[in-house]
Amino acid sequence: MFGYVTINKEELKVKDVKKYQAFYCGICRELGKRHGMIARTTLTYDMTFLAVLLTSLYEEKTEEDTCHCVIHPVKKPLFYHNRCTEYAADMNLLLCYYNLLDDWNDEKKVVAFTTARLLHKEFRKVCERYPRQDRAVRRYMKQLTECEKTNSRDIDQAAGLTGGLFAEIFVWQEDAWSDILRRLGFYLGKFIYLMDAYEDMEKDRKSGNYNPWLLLDDGIDPLQNSEQILTMMMGECARQFEKLPVFEYVDILRNVLYSGIWTKYDMIRIKKKRQGE
Repeated sequence: MFGYVTINKEELKVKDVKKYQAFYCGICRELGKRHGMIARTTLTYDMTFLAVLLTSLYEEKTEEDTCHCVIHPVKKPLFYHNRCTEYAADMNLLLCYYNLLDDWNDEKKVVAFTTARLLHKEFRKVCERYPRQDRAVRRYMKQLTECEKTNSRDIDQAAGLTGGLFAEIFVWQEDAWSDILRRLGFYLGKFIYLMDAYEDMEKDRKSGNYNPWLLLDDGIDPLQNSEQILTMMMGECARQFEKLPVFEYVDILRNVLYSGIWTKYDMIRIKKKRQGE
């Protein structure tokens, strides 16, 4: 389900691309330190956005360093470390553990099931550390299962459940910014769910898995209406973001929200048009 919230590299300054990559590498390193090498395989770009956002909002003191890693055995990449990268690493594991179970339940992917089993102990540690987020994940998994069982035709229902999950993930601590962060996370979560379902339409059509785009009323073409629906989600998400007093890394954050999240959509849309032709 994840991996849609990333930068548009072509429209970002080189120095900002390096900073973004340093956050990504920092989260990867935190996953290894806090949860073991297997946890690093769960890394996605979605939580990189969260780490950058929280670091900017709370003006979190950030340490810089370099280190060797498996992917970069020769050159030492730059990485950033602070409390926000630690939190993002934990939330990355929390979300990806659910995603692994979802892949097992939907498609019986043995690799996903095995990885989830290997990460279960670390998953429990994160749940104990963040009980509010743990409750959100458990509530989400239960409600989404019920939604899929009833084959709900309401495209907003399942997307709203994912939005509710991300709303809690985006709130690092309860304070003056919590309500705005919840709304931002809510609409971003809805966007991610709908993007993932939109990309998987043909696969789900063949497998019979639940997909709300396939259950739209007759006469509503997902290919024609998807952009309008997704734009509404990101429009509200961006509106909430602009309420936050973020200054450092703001070019990176705006690049993600106004451009980066559409790069994969454009590729998916082109592919679907070609398939239709």
